[in-house]
Amino acid sequence: MNNEAVSTMTHGMLRIGTRGSGLARAQTGMMAERLRAAGLAVEVEVITTRGDTRGDQPVEALGEDGVFVRELERALLEERVDLAVHSLKDLPTADVPGLGIACIPERASPFDALVGRPGDTLENLPAGVIVGTSSIRRAVQLKAIRPDLDVRPVRGNVDTRLARLDRGDYRCLVLAAAGLARLGLEHRITCLLEPPTFWPAIGQGALGLQIRTDDEQTRLAIAVLDHPASHAAVVAERACLGALAGGCLAPVGGWGRMTAAGTLVLGARVLESRRGGVSHVTAERTVRLDGSHLAGSGSAVHNAAHELGRQVAADLESQGAGAMLTRMRAEAHPSASG
Repeated sequence: MNNEAVSTMTHGMLRIGTRGSGLARAQTGMMAERLRAAGLAVEVEVITTRGDTRGDQPVEALGEDGVFVRELERALLEERVDLAVHSLKDLPTADVPGLGIACIPERASPFDALVGRPGDTLENLPAGVIVGTSSIRRAVQLKAIRPDLDVRPVRGNVDTRLARLDRGDYRCLVLAAAGLARLGLEHRITCLLEPPTFWPAIGQGALGLQIRTDDEQTRLAIAVLDHPASHAAVVAERACLGALAGGCLAPVGGWGRMTAAGTLVLGARVLESRRGGVSHVTAERTVRLDGSHLAGSGSAVHNAAHELGRQVAADLESQGAGAMLTRMRAEAHPSASG
């Protein structure tokens, strides 16, 4: 830990904002404990978001990206907290003036998980059984792999969804493997759903620590949590999504990972569900990265990862991804399309 950063904290206490869900608190608690172990005084403030208060509706029905993060960002801008911990799959790619992601800790599993009965896989589920998911991306991929399944929405925190599964409302759920592991529920996972057949959300499994861009003291204080390989991979993924203008509710999946040889690999897929079935386009590129640290948004590694994401997006666009996303948006919000 940088001693200067510890001694010059403006408030003497690092104030961390988090959502109130069990998973959000668990994730923030992990970060808080690591910062305390590094010598910082930390307090956690729970902030209710719009996505939390409208748990009875599908996320896409709330009409915008960022329903789980906007109140946290407002608290940062109003200096009620110094740091916000986000699940990066929920954080829009568009920059908020005055705010930025200071670091990304080591990523947990990026993959989705099937949660059901022992031995269940997507391939062996009986036809017609009910599978629950709150994600358009997951639902479209389920339809592509098993069009004979009955895919239905499910909202609420992880415990609420699992309770509905256990009382028989669903045969299976699709949830993020990382969230289950962070809640100590990894034993509920029946099987992992991985590329090339099932693509995770952009940023899934990664946490983003967001601060005010002019708050150098907090930036120095939390730098110990950054994991350069995870940071580069997620920068590439988010650059791809941003270039596609997909938004975090769009049926776009991606997976960035660093090889032992220092090569950053990024693959991504855009999906479209139409009356005739599900179609998709896929692209993958690599870039060799020099150096072991991602030293801020101006670093060579950051810039190379960002450019990789833009190149993969361009490859997807050349295959018709833009038109696919436009049609999916129009279907989800027909009144907005005129």
